Amino acid sequence: MMVKICGITNRDDALAAVEAGASAIGFNFYRESPRYISHTGAAMIAEKIPASVWKVGVFVNESPETIARIVIDAGLDVAQLHGSSEARGVRIWRARLADEALLAEVNDDTAEALLIDTPSEEVFGGTGETWNWRRARDLERKFIIAGGLDASNVRLAIAQAQPWGVDACSRIEKSPGLKDNEKMRKFLKAALSS
Repeated sequence: MMVKICGITNRDDALAAVEAGASAIGFNFYRESPRYISHTGAAMIAEKIPASVWKVGVFVNESPETIARIVIDAGLDVAQLHGSSEARGVRIWRARLADEALLAEVNDDTAEALLIDTPSEEVFGGTGETWNWRRARDLERKFIIAGGLDASNVRLAIAQAQPWGVDACSRIEKSPGLKDNEKMRKFLKAALSS
């Protein structure tokens, strides 16, 4: 099971995630997000992370040129693309919202995986709200589920959806951008034991 901790904004949280078994950590480069981090800040954290842990950049409505520059500057392994973002020359996880219309629209040959998150009209992810995970179960491609996951529900989500990976952010925080390390450890333990 691939387990990503998203919304990392500081080195202590990143190292705690790695120590607890995270497969990937996510840096949010969307300036409107309360979890925004500069590519310089992400680079300083990424250089302390083992190569075995993927560094994922979260991009919203960004150009391929901007993404390419940040991928290089921050030492990223994967670009997670939301909205109209496009990227080349890097592994891509394409974000989709968990509603029937968008779940049906999964024909993106450029994406290694789909990241399926809770629909929201206000924000791009990080809502803390869940969705009906069973709806993703029959997707015929690699996918990651996100949206309202924590230690209390991640095993059920995995059992219902049978995903390649899971992604948590807001439900394992003290405040936006600051992780609660105990909640994060419990989430990782539950996800990795499923």
